[in-house]
Amino acid sequence: MKLSFEVLEALDAIDRTGTFTEAAELLHRVPSSLTYLVQKLESDLEVELFDRSGRRVKLTHTGRVVVEEGRRLLFAGEQLERKAKRVQDGWETELRICLDEILPFEAMWPYVHDFYGLNMDTHLRFSREVLGGTWDALITRRADLVIGAAGEPPQLPHLVARPIGSLRHIFAVAPSHPLAALPEPVSMDTVMQYRGAVISDTSRELAPRTVASGANQPCIAVPTLAAKLEAQCEGLAAGTLPECIAARAIEEGKLVPKRVSGMREVTYCYLAWRDDESGRALQWWVEQLDLPDLIDRFIAYI
Repeated sequence: MKLSFEVLEALDAIDRTGTFTEAAELLHRVPSSLTYLVQKLESDLEVELFDRSGRRVKLTHTGRVVVEEGRRLLFAGEQLERKAKRVQDGWETELRICLDEILPFEAMWPYVHDFYGLNMDTHLRFSREVLGGTWDALITRRADLVIGAAGEPPQLPHLVARPIGSLRHIFAVAPSHPLAALPEPVSMDTVMQYRGAVISDTSRELAPRTVASGANQPCIAVPTLAAKLEAQCEGLAAGTLPECIAARAIEEGKLVPKRVSGMREVTYCYLAWRDDESGRALQWWVEQLDLPDLIDRFIAYI
């Protein structure tokens, strides 16, 4: 390869100072060494990089292209050096963070701002998962950190799970739904006779989970929590919803809450990661998010 970072640095310095002598001074070299580098490059490439007709050298059109593109390469090289140093110091090049569908993504932005303020060049990649999909993402290494994973953590080596709060669920139906007129508490057997709305579990290897739906209950599977809320407001299905999500629809009369005997009303949530591949970026996020009331803080954004 005829081009090198050494010659690109020399061309940059000559362009900025206007003379070989001042450029050599800037680079702590002798002028003759820069003259040799440039002349050799011009000879190898069979081009003229500088117009030497005046007192101060000027770049030719070809020289300008080489210098400007060279500066991009120099910047990329500097970035690569910094990234290599950070990796050596334990900072990951990429961190994959998975957020459960129930939690509002807006709550993440303050943490993202603070993390980018560290200037560590770690690339953040966010994803959403549903139900057991959060645990599955961690197990299959689609995510390095999961926030809001619901239900009991799987018993696996190197998996760390910390409780970060709970979500209260409400069973609710549209005012026009047959269950709305029944006396409370409604039995689970009665609920099972009507179509339920469930969010499709995104697990790939773990057995899919469901929330408050029976094996023989007819159901409509929807992709998001917002779609589940809409399906229930439309009277198309019945089901449980996080209280924070259902509250507005109940207040507006679009949903009617119903007590159901035997229904689990509280889901416990976790922050989870693997401790066998824990870098400094992951440690930083764990330090920020490992809070017993994190769920309540996220819900405040709804």
